[in-house]
Amino acid sequence: CGKDYLPFPDEEESGIIEIEVRAYKRQVKRKQSKKNCSCASTPGIISAPVADKIILRSSYGISVWEQILLGKFLYAQPINRILQDLSSHGLTISQGTITGGLEKLSPFFEPIYQAIYEQQMTENAFQNDESRWEVYESVEGKEGHRWYLWVTQSQTAIYFCLDPTRSADVVLRHYSALESDFAIVVCDRYSAYKKLARLNLAIILAFCWPHVRRDFIELARSHIHLKDWGLDWVEEIGTLYHLNKERLELLELNLILAEQSSDFQVRHKALEGQLAQMKSRCDDLLQADTIAKNQRENTPEILDTAQRKVLTSLQNHWSGLTVFLSYPEIPMDNNIAERIIRSPVVGSKNYYGSGSIWSATLTAMMFSIFQTMSL
Repeated sequence: CGKDYLPFPDEEESGIIEIEVRAYKRQVKRKQSKKNCSCASTPGIISAPVADKIILRSSYGISVWEQILLGKFLYAQPINRILQDLSSHGLTISQGTITGGLEKLSPFFEPIYQAIYEQQMTENAFQNDESRWEVYESVEGKEGHRWYLWVTQSQTAIYFCLDPTRSADVVLRHYSALESDFAIVVCDRYSAYKKLARLNLAIILAFCWPHVRRDFIELARSHIHLKDWGLDWVEEIGTLYHLNKERLELLELNLILAEQSSDFQVRHKALEGQLAQMKSRCDDLLQADTIAKNQRENTPEILDTAQRKVLTSLQNHWSGLTVFLSYPEIPMDNNIAERIIRSPVVGSKNYYGSGSIWSATLTAMMFSIFQTMSL
C-alpha cells in the first residue's frame, strides 16, 4: 500500500565467520638505569635482559618459524609458496634467511626425535613403508641423488628416517634397539623386511593383503582370458575383509584369543574356514599343474605362467598373510603406514626433496614430530 514500516524494538542477529591474518611487529622496550656511584668496575648504563628469541640476533619471532615449519612439513608446501603467502599478509622474508634459520633450528628438535624413537622401541606392533626421496648433496661412494624415506608406525609414535639406500640395513638398524622379545611388523613383500625377520628373531612379518589383491587385478587386466579367474580371487579377498570386520566388531582387546566370547568364536571360525578354502584352492591348483607338467610333454598345462606366478607368491607368503588370524589386533594391511607417508610424498613432489643432508635430517625429524603429534 506504500505505507512505511514502524520501528520494532527487537533485532535479528546472525554471525559470519571471517579470517583476517596480518603480520605485525612486536615492539620490545627495555628499561634502562644509570649508575649512581663512582665505581669504575660497573657500567654507566644497564638495560633489562633482551626478550627471549629462538634464534639470537634474528628479528623473527617463534610464531614466524612455527608458520614456516607447519607449512613445509605438515602441509607439504614448498618454501617459495609459503613466502608468497606470508608476503600477502604483510611480511616479506628472503629465501636465504629461511634456509639459514632452519639450519640453526634443526639441533633443537634432535632430543625430541630421539625420544620418539626410544618410545617406539618399547612397543611391539608396527607398520612399515618406504618411498624415494631426492637429496641434492653428494655422498662419497654414492651415485646419484636418490635417497629413501622410511616410516615406522606404532601405537603411540611415528618415526621417519632418510637414508641413502633402500637396503635391509636400514630396518635392521632401526629395530636393533627393540626391547620386546616378540614383535609384529606389518609390511609389503619387499625383501628388506624378509631379511629383517631372518636376522632379528624377535620379529614376525605380517604381509599386506592389498598387495596380493593387486596381483590378481593386474593379472585380470593384462590377460583378458583370465579376467574372470583373477576377479574371482579378488572377490574372495573381499570376503576375507568382510569376515574379519565382522569378527573385530566383537573383539575385546583385554582378552586373549581363547578367552573371547562365543559369538566372536563363531565369526572367527568363519574367517578361518574362508582362509582354509583359499589355501586349499591355491595348493590344489599348483599341485595339479606340477603333476601335469611332469607327466608328458604333450599334456596341456593347467595354469598359465601369470597364474602360476601369483599363486606361487600367495603360497610362499601365506604364513605372513595369516598372522592377523591369530592376532586380531593386527590389521590385514599396512594402509596406515601408506596414509602416513602420503603427505611427505606430496611434499617431495612439491619441493623436490632436500637440498642438503642437514635439510634431509630436519625433514625426517619434523615429519616424525608432526605425525606423532597428530597421532
